[in-house]
Amino acid sequence: MKNNFVVETILDLINRRIKVKHIHILISGFVSGLIILVLALNIIDSLKAKVKNLESKNILLTSELEQLEIRRVETEFTVTGTMYSPTREQCDATPNITADGTRINPKVASNYRYVALSRDLLERWGGPFQYGEYIAVEGTNNGKHDGVWQVRDTMNPKWIKRVDFMMTNGTKPFKYNGIKITKLDS
Repeated sequence: MKNNFVVETILDLINRRIKVKHIHILISGFVSGLIILVLALNIIDSLKAKVKNLESKNILLTSELEQLEIRRVETEFTVTGTMYSPTREQCDATPNITADGTRINPKVASNYRYVALSRDLLERWGGPFQYGEYIAVEGTNNGKHDGVWQVRDTMNPKWIKRVDFMMTNGTKPFKYNGIKITKLDS
């Protein structure tokens, strides 16, 4: 009986040890799970803050874009594009001086990227553009004359809604219908 008691006591201790070991494993797993949960919640909170920040930036950028589009619409015009050469036949007695007083070399006129605008487009006659301002041109054939040009000259009063590209004498004449000019911010 004593042997039985000793064996039972030993078995009881072993069982308790196993239970303690299991409990220790369970507690370790639970603590590990809690740590992972806390870390995951911190990451989620951080990501939520980043999303909120990006949403705020998106709202701000959308508003800025809308303002730019409004300004673009106010300064974008559909016009006819033609070309001229600074010669006495096409200008006046001083083809080397543009309407704003800029002196040019007519032999390299194409290099300047200057334009003349019809009077309805010039501020002097109630239009939105001033001499010296830059415009973006879009919609020429294959983009040949698209890009940034500077307003330096005035067209004959008979023309409206036109841009005249200054080209070196001898350039093959061209005409573009329905091109867009946009006033660029200075």
